[in-house]
Amino acid sequence: MSSRFRTSTAHPRRGLLVSAVVAALVVLATGCTSAVGLQRSGTESVLQPGENVPTGGTARIGVGADLIPATFLSLGNNPTNGGVSANVFDTLVQYPHGSLEPEPRLATSWQLSDDGRRLELALRDDVRFHNGKEFTSRDVEFTLRTYTDPSWNAQFRRTAATIAAFDTSDPHRIVLTLSQPTGNIFDLLAVAPILDGDTVDGLKEGRVFNGTGPFTFVSWQPKVALSLARNADYWGEPPHLDGVTFTVVSDDQALVTKLRTGQIDAAYDLPSLDAELAVSRGGFRSHVLEGAESDQYIGINVSAPPLTDVRVRQAIAYAIDRDRILADVYRGKGYASSLPWPRTSPAYDEQTTNTYGRDVERARALVAQIGDVPTIPLNYPADRTSRIIAEIIQANLRDVGIDVDLIPTDAAQMTSLLVAGQFPGLWVTQHGFAQMTPSTLAVAAFPFNAVKNASNFLDPEYQAHAVSAWQQQDPTSPAAIDAYRALNADLLESLFLVEIGVVQTEVVVSTDLGGFDWSRTNDPRFDSTYLLRT
Repeated sequence: MSSRFRTSTAHPRRGLLVSAVVAALVVLATGCTSAVGLQRSGTESVLQPGENVPTGGTARIGVGADLIPATFLSLGNNPTNGGVSANVFDTLVQYPHGSLEPEPRLATSWQLSDDGRRLELALRDDVRFHNGKEFTSRDVEFTLRTYTDPSWNAQFRRTAATIAAFDTSDPHRIVLTLSQPTGNIFDLLAVAPILDGDTVDGLKEGRVFNGTGPFTFVSWQPKVALSLARNADYWGEPPHLDGVTFTVVSDDQALVTKLRTGQIDAAYDLPSLDAELAVSRGGFRSHVLEGAESDQYIGINVSAPPLTDVRVRQAIAYAIDRDRILADVYRGKGYASSLPWPRTSPAYDEQTTNTYGRDVERARALVAQIGDVPTIPLNYPADRTSRIIAEIIQANLRDVGIDVDLIPTDAAQMTSLLVAGQFPGLWVTQHGFAQMTPSTLAVAAFPFNAVKNASNFLDPEYQAHAVSAWQQQDPTSPAAIDAYRALNADLLESLFLVEIGVVQTEVVVSTDLGGFDWSRTNDPRFDSTYLLRT
């Protein structure tokens, strides 16, 4: 049995910070200013040798996207949703940055049966929700059942639906009976924020956020700011910070200005060139979020002419200048790929990852076979980075005889169109989940879900391969690797989306902010964060 599924026992969380401080001091002694080498320890220190971790102060985080309560369980590249989920709430387990071996959080230990159909988890007995309610196994059951509620559009809905029965007879232990071996069950447990059933309606409406996490919800002013405060009664060590404020700044240049003038301590969603200049000229530090990679891709509605013709999709795949997008837009923080997997994934295949390199002549030949191709709409998020990428794609496609109309689209509408599968033609954005257990991509992610996806692509063979990968308990076994190879072949042949490349999320922070951390799904975590300026 893989070590991933053996009984695991809890260990002190704050020990991660101690090891990170030691690692940081070693790097500081060499004069290195980059945070990249420190991220493997989980958090990064800005302390001098012998200096105590300060307490107090409010970390001010600049973000491009506002909270969207209705998509709270959907998961996406929204640091505000993710920041609330990762700090106001807790999960049962967590993944470290460099591994898919689950670590304890609200669950202290677990045992998965050899047939993969029974998972027993021991739960902490010293946890309360922010309103004082005791955390029990019934809250776990409620949360996992909520993931199957279609009104939440949770991407892990199919995974949660494999839980056929819950035994909550012991308030501090839960037994899940699964209808099939579910190889990504720990992915679900690592992302699902444990909810309070009594207040979940208020959560969906954006009024009540009652979790068990290190911070409590204070206030939300839509499109302006969201505030959290230290939970002094947290079951773990209370945070160093007094609070965290997310400031919504939709304009890229305004976000840069706020960072440079000290109005915020960290900036998500900065264009890569601005981030590069902030570090090289402004003295800020960069965190490239190891283990939390995303993918830039072109989505394709295969039910919309002329995209019903796979030759059009192949022409698009050959036309795109991936290397230019990764070099010019993302400043080399990522790499071109025809498949979604980061190099650390067991599904990564060096032999096929660059199947569709830029080949203008081949793309033109495919278009010539088809004849006249009508103009295709292309939706993209209404931010500067996405606009530049969309313009590069437009120029690349024009080179091979395909015209597209660019349609800037706000974040909420992009999500709505994605979930409903109602994009009129092409779209360009990012997806996650390739950094998780590989089967999660094909059974959970909106762009890839073999049963219902944003491209309206349905194929019995792809569905069968997705289930085969899903039922592999050990994601590194030979059988699992074979299953991933079959999925890769499906993706490359059908081209219901065109991958551009793997992108590393970057966050720029001030020299006053230390202990910055993140989850596997690139959500910011502030339980170990501190400020030199309090």
